[in-house]
Amino acid sequence: LQFSNLSGASARWLVTSASPGEGKTTTAANLAIVLAQAGKRVILVDTDLRRPSLHRLFDLSNRLGLTNLLLDPSLSLDNALYEIPVAGLPSANAGLWVLLSGPLPPIPAELLGSEPMKALRDQMQARADVLILDSPPALAVADATILGASCNGVILVVDSRRTRTEAIRRA
Repeated sequence: LQFSNLSGASARWLVTSASPGEGKTTTAANLAIVLAQAGKRVILVDTDLRRPSLHRLFDLSNRLGLTNLLLDPSLSLDNALYEIPVAGLPSANAGLWVLLSGPLPPIPAELLGSEPMKALRDQMQARADVLILDSPPALAVADATILGASCNGVILVVDSRRTRTEAIRRA
């Protein structure tokens, strides 16, 4: 991953899996923490607007998040970002911020592909060295495909004990 973005520009990665329960959220969170410890400014976003879980992982309230920012232009990104304490940060310029999903919308794919989402993504990218999007499983809904099209790369998390080869191929 370190060498996947040799241009020096900010990186934007989507983390997904073929099916639910394969560890994509844990992988995304651990990756974000390690990158922050390596001196990067990282924003981790819960873009799973169907079954979000980052709020449980970090023990945070999911009342305010991505959907609120997309539906209410008067809200500021600063209002919805949570700064996560990370041990061993090498500089004051490093850190980890999390943007939770917020309330669940009726049509997530439409919201994730919207112009406000593109604008918000660009705003987050301007603040971070790395933007990590934790998405729904790729085979379940179109959300991962919509989000992945605007990323530098996609990280496909696979549970070697239970993910079938055909599911990996389709994802």
